[in-house]
Amino acid sequence: MDYLQRHFQQAGLTIQDGVELIGYCPWSFIDLVSTHQGYKKRYGFVYVNRTETDLKDMKRYPKDSFYWYQNVIAQNDLDA
Repeated sequence: MDYLQRHFQQAGLTIQDGVELIGYCPWSFIDLVSTHQGYKKRYGFVYVNRTETDLKDMKRYPKDSFYWYQNVIAQNDLDA
């Protein structure tokens, strides 16, 4: 969440500088397989219940960052 918040703060500064910013796309909505670290590093807003060697039940679980980002979008405010 800190990573995204810092990106949004920088985006806000660029808007203040006159840049017409029309959107922002996070890296990944759900955990993805990294070419270097597999599932060891989880980037997504949603946790996928699996490992590299065990698919387990593949259930998805929203992380705290999911709810934080959902609130940022709904309120259009980083401090909401």
